[in-house]
Amino acid sequence: MIASCLCYLLLPAARLFRALSARLFRALSDVFFTCQKNAFLAKSLSPQVEGNFAMAPRGPDQEECEGLLEQWQEEGSNQVLSAVSEGPLVDKGLAQSSLALLMDNPGENDAASEDKWSSRQLSDLRAAENLEEPFPEVIGEEPLPESEGPVWAAVPMQTGPQYADSAVLPVGALAAEQWEEDPAVLAWSIAPEPMAQEEAPIWPFESLGQLQPPTMEIPYHEILWREWEDFSAQPDTQGLEAGDGPQFQFTLMSYNILAQDLMQQSSELYLHCHPDILNWNYRFANLLQEFQHWDPDILCLQEVQEDHYWEQLEPSLRMMGFTCFYKRRTGCKTDGCAVCYKPTRFRLLCASPVEYFRPGLELLNRDNVGLVLLLQPLVPECLGQVSVAPLCVANTHVLYNPRRGDIKLAQMAILLAEVDKVARLSDGSHCPIILCGDLNSVPDSPLYNFIRDRELQYHGMPAWKVSGQEDFSHQLYQRKLQVPLWPSSLGITDCCQYVTSYHPKRSERRKYSRDFLLRFRFCDIACQRPVGLVLMEGVTDTNPERPAGWAKSALGEDTSEPEPEPVFPRTEGTIQHCLHLTSVYTHFLPQHGRPEVTTMPLGLGMTVDYIFFSAESCENENRTDRRVYQDGTLKLLGRLSLLSEEILWAANGLPNPFCSSDHLCLLASFGMEITPL
Repeated sequence: MIASCLCYLLLPAARLFRALSARLFRALSDVFFTCQKNAFLAKSLSPQVEGNFAMAPRGPDQEECEGLLEQWQEEGSNQVLSAVSEGPLVDKGLAQSSLALLMDNPGENDAASEDKWSSRQLSDLRAAENLEEPFPEVIGEEPLPESEGPVWAAVPMQTGPQYADSAVLPVGALAAEQWEEDPAVLAWSIAPEPMAQEEAPIWPFESLGQLQPPTMEIPYHEILWREWEDFSAQPDTQGLEAGDGPQFQFTLMSYNILAQDLMQQSSELYLHCHPDILNWNYRFANLLQEFQHWDPDILCLQEVQEDHYWEQLEPSLRMMGFTCFYKRRTGCKTDGCAVCYKPTRFRLLCASPVEYFRPGLELLNRDNVGLVLLLQPLVPECLGQVSVAPLCVANTHVLYNPRRGDIKLAQMAILLAEVDKVARLSDGSHCPIILCGDLNSVPDSPLYNFIRDRELQYHGMPAWKVSGQEDFSHQLYQRKLQVPLWPSSLGITDCCQYVTSYHPKRSERRKYSRDFLLRFRFCDIACQRPVGLVLMEGVTDTNPERPAGWAKSALGEDTSEPEPEPVFPRTEGTIQHCLHLTSVYTHFLPQHGRPEVTTMPLGLGMTVDYIFFSAESCENENRTDRRVYQDGTLKLLGRLSLLSEEILWAANGLPNPFCSSDHLCLLASFGMEITPL
């Protein structure tokens, strides 16, 4: 230990001796002049004199204050000399002097910097923050006797050129061994050589101002604490408890995990983050920790980079017991969507990837995708002969461009048509559905209302208004939605159904007997000579003669059928869908009086991520009521609460050291009815 210290002190001594000698001379002169001035100010009746700051007494006891200053003047040089003997620790030695401990700057300490200080230094610094307590003892000296006189206070002074070398050192900067000026606090020390700042500002967005840290030091995990809201025992709108009867319970998570390629392409959005927390290895470990902590049965991910998925995510999730399906975006994009489920809880019935790109259609020339799975819940054998309806899970990431709401509506129509096809049962109804993902639309926007209310009148609507992400009403030219929204060649009706699904197929083929077919032998159509029939002697040169009593119509009046409906009916400026969906979240935090937030682009909090599930929506006049739906086959049992914009600001936005994506994860628990056979 002693040898290590000697090596540390003696090796750099030769190179630092010349610089330290000049710096020591300036330090001693500045400290001596400052103490003389401070003693003069202690005797002065007026606190305002020339200089940066001064120390002035609060009460009439001037002699005791003057004695303290004289004692520091006599012992301060010894303290500085002892610090010089420690080589490169001269600045730290000055920081440990008694006057450096008189600084008052609460709110800038952080937990990371406290690790650099010993327990005794921490106690001295914390004691110095409260000016009503006695002065802390000087390191290496006997403690000063407690004084019953007035306490010293900081008095701002006018700036003078002769004190240009005097600098202010905040407590937070002292703990982090950085030197910054802050006119709100007081300290006397020597201004060091200017140092280049490597880290970016806390929040370098010009239009939003600088992010201020919280007034009290709060750990990240306490700031970002999210509560689990349990609805299992809460009665629904009909007064029935959600937990009555046997249920198949499962949890589902939807999470936009921020593809590394997309983050690097838009690096200007993440200037507020330290580079270390943006490293993929750091982020990947954090994401896996979230998956393991919440342990969902179904995991729906967006912005999953393809190479990261096959090399790291899929093997890791497979080891955690998941079976994964992945769909990369079309074109040259490197990310996509993934849906993972636990085979111990579900059995796959079908998987249907959805591509929104359609060659030749300007409306659908983007590379976004979706993924639809039909899963069969696995019920324990101990329950006997029971059945559970299959579950349809849809995951998507809709186009971001806030100006192209027409593309977003067309993409959503394709997804709803695929869900309608996969979830449709033989009787024409639908099995329980969960639709989740990043829809790039805010609550109560036309796109959101279309999913929830099943209808949207879009004719003449500005395209930017569909998602509600930004307001472009000030622009002179605004793209407006025209009728029809998408061409008939897309093969999707205005009810968001495939054309083949619009006319359901017959359950059975008709079977015709020989006698039935012979009835058409001499019907009117059979007795008519076809146009362009080639004349062949003995074959086509005679007309068939209808036997007496043979009916002209083989089927009679019973065969009259109404004219078939149009193959592709269109409505005027309205689109619809037949799925009953409502949101898991209410998008409002009643305990905080603030809206919920799932992401913070450029420091502005908004909700763009959703989990919709099969339930009948109902009116909710009181926004504090958490139930805004009527339970059906699929019941909401709980959800993980979201956060407000203010809370995320206190955590320095997204991503941060604990949340490694620019989105928050969504988590909900559901229950499905189990019916006996």
